[in-house]
Amino acid sequence: MRIGICSYSFHRTAAAGAMDIFSFITTCKEMGCTVLDPWNAHLSLKATGADALAHGANPDRSHIEPPADQAFLARVLAAAKSAGLPFGTLAVDGAHVYCADKAEQAANRTRAHRWIEIAAFLGAESVRIDSGGTAEMSDAVLAEIAAGYRDVIAFARARGVSVLMENHWGASNVPENVVRILDAVEGLGLLFDTHNWAEGRQADGWRLCGARAAATHIKTFAFDAQGDEAGVDLRPAFALLKTAGFRGPWGVESVPTDGNELEAARTTIALIRRHAGAAQAAGAKS
Repeated sequence: MRIGICSYSFHRTAAAGAMDIFSFITTCKEMGCTVLDPWNAHLSLKATGADALAHGANPDRSHIEPPADQAFLARVLAAAKSAGLPFGTLAVDGAHVYCADKAEQAANRTRAHRWIEIAAFLGAESVRIDSGGTAEMSDAVLAEIAAGYRDVIAFARARGVSVLMENHWGASNVPENVVRILDAVEGLGLLFDTHNWAEGRQADGWRLCGARAAATHIKTFAFDAQGDEAGVDLRPAFALLKTAGFRGPWGVESVPTDGNELEAARTTIALIRRHAGAAQAAGAKS
């Protein structure tokens, strides 16, 4: 099973100075991951401590600058190779393709290109770049979003990297908007997050978008006595993904209400192994 932890799962641990990108790599190895899925704040030498927390809480206002220190990136790549873990998806905040302010949009595009170059240097399979926009996505805004994604997809494809959008914020937490964007942009994949939907739209998001998943974030906050997410039954999401033929990569994005980020990641890995394995076994029998 291909499985990784988005390093946002450790954003509070990292902000407190108890983890950096290098200890993230060793933690993933110790927890049995097969790929590395960093959040770009943990590769940025300028987004640390309280700044990283602010970026995570406000992705629509985030401008996470890529590192200019190539030697640092070489050390990151060497650490990953030493651990035997390839890079999967680099989740990029602060490079969304649409902004109402066109100067900001241009700056985001430059930032997106640089993060794609970093992903290529690290050998990452994909980058996640947000759409931006708002829930009320007009045809004109859709056209701009689509044009932006086509630009970054062409830039990434030339470097051997694929581009994913995520149901996250702005236009992209409305299921119908996600479908419209995916339908409009050839070559754009979906990082399917089980949680990030507009209020009351989670079931619709699963139903309309689960079959489009190229990668996943299984989102958890708290756990019941059986180690399952306490707030929502995730089994239907696993079943939908199984029906669609999804077999990974599975991504952990745990945001524990009790603050114990390491234990939450471990528990979420166990949850995924339990339910994804059960879904695949059921599919094999059907």
